[in-house]
Amino acid sequence: MKELVDLHLHSTFSDGVRTPTELVAMAKGLGLKAIALADHDTVDGIDEALAAGAAAGVEVLPAIEFSVAYDSFKDVHLLGYLLDHHDPQLHSILKEFRDRREARGEAIVGRINEKLTTEGRAPISSAEAAALAGGALGRPHIAQVLMGKGYVRDMQDAFVRYLLPCDVPKRYFPMEEALATVQRLGGVAVLAHPTTITNDRDTLNRIIDQLCAMGLAGVEAFNNVCNDQESAFLVATAEKKGLIWTGGSDYHGIEEGINMGTGKGGMAIPYSCVEGLKRAQKQRS
Repeated sequence: MKELVDLHLHSTFSDGVRTPTELVAMAKGLGLKAIALADHDTVDGIDEALAAGAAAGVEVLPAIEFSVAYDSFKDVHLLGYLLDHHDPQLHSILKEFRDRREARGEAIVGRINEKLTTEGRAPISSAEAAALAGGALGRPHIAQVLMGKGYVRDMQDAFVRYLLPCDVPKRYFPMEEALATVQRLGGVAVLAHPTTITNDRDTLNRIIDQLCAMGLAGVEAFNNVCNDQESAFLVATAEKKGLIWTGGSDYHGIEEGINMGTGKGGMAIPYSCVEGLKRAQKQRS
């Protein structure tokens, strides 16, 4: 039987609804050999995940997902694997982002409360949402409060009716800074779900070439926004350019029909992806 992995998971320390320990337990139950905790702009859950993984016999790769701006593209996501997550400078940089995220969460709650007032409904408390978050207050935590109040049916309803209309823009890392940080910390940089940047293959090829020159090591070829043809294109692109390819479910615990390990149902990421990350790390050290 092929040993499978999931290299893109989120916990309560960013915008997931499961703790790192719960994610490891789920991975163990699914028979996954390895997982990567790749929370948005934070590494605070990694030590918990590593401890739980050691106890459960599940290999845990320390990772992070940077929210990045590149050229005219906003909210590009860059995964950094096997990096030194205890680095003091990294923690200082991420604290600034966490403070901004907290302020963003508070602002979103404020806008939602204005909308609730016009609807004749009682406001919600950001403290209630923060209590659900292991780290930074995220939109899924606010959605959970709205669900608990009976204001919405489910997560999707919460986003459509409140979170998207009341959204507040977030700050992004410059791509150069994110790539340089991953390299400095001995990590391996992988472009997350590349087709969310653009569906135009020529443009995407050009962007990947530019990022390779800046230190990009791989692409996430298998994810929940790629169909089979797009995944095959990304694998071929990676192999042509001498890059590694990875895959993961991008599991948060809130998206209907997306499961750890299998994504939307057909995902099967081999352990060889972990071995590829480790080889890339050695080559760059």
